Amino acid sequence: QVQLVESGGGLVQPGGSLRLSCVASGSIFSFYVMGWYRQAPGKQRELVAAITNTGSANYADSVKGRFTISRDNAKNTVYLQMNSLKPEDTAVYYCKGQKLASQYWGQGTQVTVSA
Repeated sequence: QVQLVESGGGLVQPGGSLRLSCVASGSIFSFYVMGWYRQAPGKQRELVAAITNTGSANYADSVKGRFTISRDNAKNTVYLQMNSLKPEDTAVYYCKGQKLASQYWGQGTQVTVSA
């Protein structure tokens, strides 16, 4: 059973930066897409960014130009670099790995953007 473990969340002031990490218990190359999602209180979970195993990335409009997703296959890790953070970025951030017939989620990491 593959496990995904997120880390790197925390409290940051508006305009600040955080880098989230998602470490897989196995090879991430078996996931054809890995993504970061977030869920704010009272809202639905939404896609933030995703990256394929060939390195193609896409982003939600709300984070374009501020967030960068990357993957290190050798370390079985996917990152989300978040810059110019805004209060509306406050949410629990989840990592997801997608295979052809299955998907896996991490437990989430809280990101709070507040002065």
